[in-house]
Amino acid sequence: MSRTATRKIGNAEVTILTDGGISFPAEYFPGTDEAHIEELLRDAGRSEIETNFNAVLIRSGGRVILVDAGPRDLFGPTCGFLPEALKEAGVSPAEVDTLLATHLHPDHVAGMITAEGKAVFENAVLHVPAAERAFWSDESKTVGEPLADWGKLARAVLAAYAGRLEEAGDGIEVAPGLSTFALPGHTPGHSGWRLSSGAEQLLHVGDIIHAPALQVADPEVGIAFDLDMDTARATRKRLLDELASDGALFTGGHFLHPAFHQVERKGQGYRLVRP
Repeated sequence: MSRTATRKIGNAEVTILTDGGISFPAEYFPGTDEAHIEELLRDAGRSEIETNFNAVLIRSGGRVILVDAGPRDLFGPTCGFLPEALKEAGVSPAEVDTLLATHLHPDHVAGMITAEGKAVFENAVLHVPAAERAFWSDESKTVGEPLADWGKLARAVLAAYAGRLEEAGDGIEVAPGLSTFALPGHTPGHSGWRLSSGAEQLLHVGDIIHAPALQVADPEVGIAFDLDMDTARATRKRLLDELASDGALFTGGHFLHPAFHQVERKGQGYRLVRP
């Protein structure tokens, strides 16, 4: 099974890497009636609430950039395949010169370090949204479960790259043609990014969608992992509306297939389409 999908964006080569996937229980979507969840799954032709864990590899202008790195071995045997995906893409960890974390949740950064806390990408500079770094570095803000464990992992990642760590912020260029933008709600510094090359663009919408079968068709559906669910819901609705109006090409952290999407309006919600 292929774990990659590659597309040219202008002069850049972009490869989506799938680390693996799991299914969510219905209780991860508080405030959404289970009957409505079942209805959305039927409409999507799905029997489970599936999600993938995707990273993105960008090769452009001699740079090798990796955005996010999957959950490593933390989520069981159906995940942790980023090394295989990188190998399929023809890139070794030592070749990656730039890392970008959309945010510091475990399913995005655990793959950046070994189980012993050593940096996997020994030659890469890690770019982290400034608000993410500030929040997860403060142990007083990450108390109780699961935040305590998530904070411990985030701090281990920051420590592993301490000598080569850069803060990213809204509109800051991480690499030529690659800039971040804020997507508030999911975490304090949750960000997406825009790649511009030639006349073409690709957007990464971070974690505004965790369960495509539910949250694309009905963007009102929130997930328990959002620290501010109301703000995350508003961000999801705003961005999906903009993407549908613009016809923009985009990807994200949790779409089911390692693919590039556009979105169009359908009823009160939306549906994904392949360009």
